Amino acid sequence: MREALVIGGTRYIGRHAVEDLLAHDYRVTLFNRGNHPNPFADDDRVAHHAGDRTDDRALLEAARAVDPDVVLDVVAFHPREVQRATETFADVDAYVYVSSGRAYARDDVPKRVDVTPLRPCTADQATDDSIETYGNRKAECDRSVFRAAERGVNAMVLRPTVVYGPYDYTGVFGYWIDRVNAHDRVLVPGDGTNVWQRAYVEDVAAALRIVAEEGEAGGAYNVGDANALTLGDTVRAVADALDADVELVHANERELATGGLSYDSFTLHRDGAHVLDTRELEALGWSSTPVETAIERTVADFLDGGRPGGDTGPVDGGPDRADEETVLEILDTI
Repeated sequence: MREALVIGGTRYIGRHAVEDLLAHDYRVTLFNRGNHPNPFADDDRVAHHAGDRTDDRALLEAARAVDPDVVLDVVAFHPREVQRATETFADVDAYVYVSSGRAYARDDVPKRVDVTPLRPCTADQATDDSIETYGNRKAECDRSVFRAAERGVNAMVLRPTVVYGPYDYTGVFGYWIDRVNAHDRVLVPGDGTNVWQRAYVEDVAAALRIVAEEGEAGGAYNVGDANALTLGDTVRAVADALDADVELVHANERELATGGLSYDSFTLHRDGAHVLDTRELEALGWSSTPVETAIERTVADFLDGGRPGGDTGPVDGGPDRADEETVLEILDTI
């Protein structure tokens, strides 16, 4: 059995990564501060090494205590964190860092590894914590991985687009499930044809392991659904999974403004397409789950209470329903 260290490992992508590793006969150790409940606390195949990944001494102690073959880094958000991790785990068989499709600087369709440029990152952006610099920081983290590979570290990058699936605590996808589940009329920004490719979380977890096992040092691998649905088709797929009959009501910016809303008020809407080319990952033997199946599993988890704190009520992540109702009422008069 191979020894894997997962930096993070208790929430969402990390939790799925641990489950995938266990299913493929790895021993797993979680390295985190212990701030979130550990879903593997009763699983004797999973150990826990407490520590703060931003603490260099704690990171080194984890490396010495676990002596991992593989390191999956799912909670690195600043370049220095990746730099220290690649130095600390320089001798492992594989280090895989979870980046983001937001690292890309240009809206190519699709965005291609080694073709589409990455965002720049200033010294101030590298230490910032705002969402505005998230893509810049992720891009610089990628470059830290590439520099480590040049030093001989078997380090690699996985770039997912927006992730959805069971254990999601963000409300990004859950907002749409909630609306379709609770209402027979769903307000959709624009004409519903915008394309924002998503990545099913179980596929992201499998990609992490496959890249660790088969990837090349310094390689970057995009991950996303093979079928990138429009927002309108996504809502319809959610309705199909719920066996619900809903009316999609489209509203432009001017119409949304009557309720104090804008396109930016809604999750999974962006100007321009966001699609990643996944050919490098597919060449390693990875494939994505059919999107209809992925959405069905996501909806089932949502209905089972798979939300922040196990909440079964409305989900944060989008506009207030009262504001949506204002727009719907006005549209009814047109």
